[in-house]
Amino acid sequence: MSTTSNIKKGLKKNKIKRRIRGKISGTADRPRLSVFRSNADIYVQLINDSNGTTLCAASSREAAIASVKETKTLKAATVGKTIAARAIAAGITSVVFDRGGNLYHGRVKSLAEAAREGGLQF
Repeated sequence: MSTTSNIKKGLKKNKIKRRIRGKISGTADRPRLSVFRSNADIYVQLINDSNGTTLCAASSREAAIASVKETKTLKAATVGKTIAARAIAAGITSVVFDRGGNLYHGRVKSLAEAAREGGLQF
């Protein structure tokens, strides 16, 4: 892939991300479940956009998750279960899902389904 196509791909993803963020917003009652997917890892946060605070977070780089030899999709599912458990402990049961410009497929889908199984509603 050439450098020009990589730039275009990044611009397209940012455009999608801005369009999604224009429609959804997290509150104290229903925070935004924001997903960031890199090539190697996946990160997720619960964000209250009203005052700009992160309520809780999880990632595949945490020692307990990173030490296990699994596929990236299975690690994403583990991160989904982890964020669900932390959200329930913080008294949060309902969230707004922000896929961060990624397709709802593969690791993002795995994370979302695991979070739902963990007790989050979105």
